[in-house]
Amino acid sequence: MEKEELTKETMAFPLLEWFDENKRVLPWREDPKPYRVWISEIMLQQTRVETVKSYFERFMNHFPTILDLAKAEEDELLKAWEGLGYYSRAKNLQKAAKILVEQYDAKLPMEQEELLKIPGIGPYTSGAISSIAYGRKAAAVDGNVLRVFMRLLADDSDILKESVKKKTAERVLALMPEERAGDFNQALMELGAMVCLPHGAPKCKECPLMERCAARKQGREEEFPKKSKNKLRKRVKRTILILSYQNQIVLQKRPDTGLLSGLYEFPGLEGIYTKEDIGIYLEQMGVRAEKIKKIERARHIFSHVEWYMQGYYVEISKLTENKVHENMPWIFVERKTAREQYPIPSAFLAYKKYL
Repeated sequence: MEKEELTKETMAFPLLEWFDENKRVLPWREDPKPYRVWISEIMLQQTRVETVKSYFERFMNHFPTILDLAKAEEDELLKAWEGLGYYSRAKNLQKAAKILVEQYDAKLPMEQEELLKIPGIGPYTSGAISSIAYGRKAAAVDGNVLRVFMRLLADDSDILKESVKKKTAERVLALMPEERAGDFNQALMELGAMVCLPHGAPKCKECPLMERCAARKQGREEEFPKKSKNKLRKRVKRTILILSYQNQIVLQKRPDTGLLSGLYEFPGLEGIYTKEDIGIYLEQMGVRAEKIKKIERARHIFSHVEWYMQGYYVEISKLTENKVHENMPWIFVERKTAREQYPIPSAFLAYKKYL
């Protein structure tokens, strides 16, 4: 079956008409200033829209300008990001903000080519900022946009390949009405998020492009998009210790590089241990435990690794030696302070209730 050529008349304009009638009300969409668009797009990477809404408002209240973001203390920044995951995004935001303050008068550039020079801003984010905030003709190709085009064209290319993303960006630009560049990008994203859904569940009858979709005409819409299989995630077992001492809780800071870098966590051990093992370990560390209670198991999935955790709640009766302070990166923090000021990642969500 011959594939129909997509044009502005047959594809872009019906899509924009649908978008005008059906677009969601979103805080960053109602006031699309460059800084707000930038923050929202970074937050929306790997995170659902409904989750981002409340975090976005909280973050903007903490850091209303690029200058505020650049000057923030790292712990304060990570605390404001707490719960969103992928914390390197927050660190890259601040790194970029400092460059924007030093080299761009604390403003985001208009053109996509200039935006790409900023750390953490790639082809998608630069296209989104340039088109949505400044009205420039620039493509913003995310997973939603790739899915829409692969189905429209019944294209079985691997969407994880950079060449496919580049080709899709060229298609977007060819169809983009110059006077509504930002709306066109958002309309494509919205269609993918609300109608042309992933995992074989598109709502074709609600789609304004239903009659133009080659995959639907072939009865193959659930076969697209195609992508190469991801590598299996590594599985890691961990024992998590909730150490309570005189209304204080024990935390430790993770290394400055690697997974969850710079965040705070409960002390832990690689592997799953028994109560007896925990007692022996604590004695060796100069800690006398009055009570050791086995608590929840938990699992957390990162992009390339899965943690399987067993928790223990420990009431410390005495610190018998200075080993704790000398050999371990433990800090003793008042519970309220730990809750309010220390950024603890959602990997430990099952155990944060013990704070």
